Amino acid sequence: MASLSDAAVAGPITRSPGTSASGSPPGRILVVDDSEPNRDLLSRRLRRQGHTVETASNGREALAMLAIGEFDVVLLDVMMPEMNGYQVLETLKCDRALCHIPVIMITAIDEMESIVRCIDMGAEDHLPKPFNSTLLRARLDASLAKKRLHDREQLYARGLERELAIAHNIQQSFLPETLPSIEGYSLAACFRPAREVAGDFYDVFTLAGGRIALIVADVCGKGVGAAVFMAAFRTVLRAITSETYAAQDRTGVANDDETHIGRITAFLSDYIATTHGRTNMFTTLFFAVLDPATARLTYVNAGHDAPIVVRAGSLPTRLGPTGPAVGLLPGFTFGASSIELAPGYTIVAYTDGVVDARDTGGVAFTEERLVALVDASDGPAPAIVSRVEEAVAQHVTGIAQFDDVTVLALQRTPEDRSTAR
Repeated sequence: MASLSDAAVAGPITRSPGTSASGSPPGRILVVDDSEPNRDLLSRRLRRQGHTVETASNGREALAMLAIGEFDVVLLDVMMPEMNGYQVLETLKCDRALCHIPVIMITAIDEMESIVRCIDMGAEDHLPKPFNSTLLRARLDASLAKKRLHDREQLYARGLERELAIAHNIQQSFLPETLPSIEGYSLAACFRPAREVAGDFYDVFTLAGGRIALIVADVCGKGVGAAVFMAAFRTVLRAITSETYAAQDRTGVANDDETHIGRITAFLSDYIATTHGRTNMFTTLFFAVLDPATARLTYVNAGHDAPIVVRAGSLPTRLGPTGPAVGLLPGFTFGASSIELAPGYTIVAYTDGVVDARDTGGVAFTEERLVALVDASDGPAPAIVSRVEEAVAQHVTGIAQFDDVTVLALQRTPEDRSTAR
């Protein structure tokens, strides 16, 4: 009995434009087989199903086509001269740019050992010879569905990367572009976020009357939520501080730094606790105001890591907490303390990402090591910050940075260095 042709079996085609025979979007298929009759038969069936088809007669030609074109599925014969299907499959799965493309192996119906080997190597499925149209459609549709899911995930990931890049740039704009130049002092800072956006921040800005505000803070948590909270916290703190000192300057009354920064911190804490209490967010904060004329630094340490104070010939000391973290509960008061910076005094404020930084063995950088490093550093503030940053970066070499790293240093110029100028 004469066999019916593929066209006769298929019957008239009445599907809508832009869809395959199964009703799903068509794909771009690469058929790889050294047998021309097999390539021709598969191509005709796939085109009748609505797909775009290209063919390769051997593995090397297929890899060359995959390198320059975009395909949704590869139908790959196992037994081919020059480069067999195993070699092509292995090459594809080792290529980061191509490993996501589903591969359906073309095998003889009794080649179970070969099928198992291909699946172990990463093939999506297999298609036995002789070809069955229903089986071809089912396995191709399953592979196309997987490929389209991957494509959607990649599209979403690229969109998220763009959004995070924008957020990173916005957050960077919250940091000072330049630090104020203060006669008789040196200032330096570094900021290394663990992710695209961070909960750490520092700020240094000039207040009315010539005073300088210095801030280092660490919002609880990591990632986008902490970064959003950080932006709001920094904006409110800077605005209130600037306005408080501007108003004081307009009255002509002498500034009372301890009262100012204590009240500012309490107001900010109450605002966070009452307005954003449901977020369960809080911030540790070192907030200081420097009067360059008197060399007096007045500060609030709201639950923050105690900044280090060093001076040549003296043991390092710390600026310990004067109150709890900001935003925990409403009604907290925040005391303020002050210190007079004699020539050569250096204050280094930092976040816990410095001392908690861990090496490949899980060993932390530690406060003791930081204090010793700062105490042994000889030079102005930029040299000290650079040395700390380099030491932390070297400590975590080989692993991903876990937490944000922020360091801010203020040094009153030593007398001998001041005289030399």
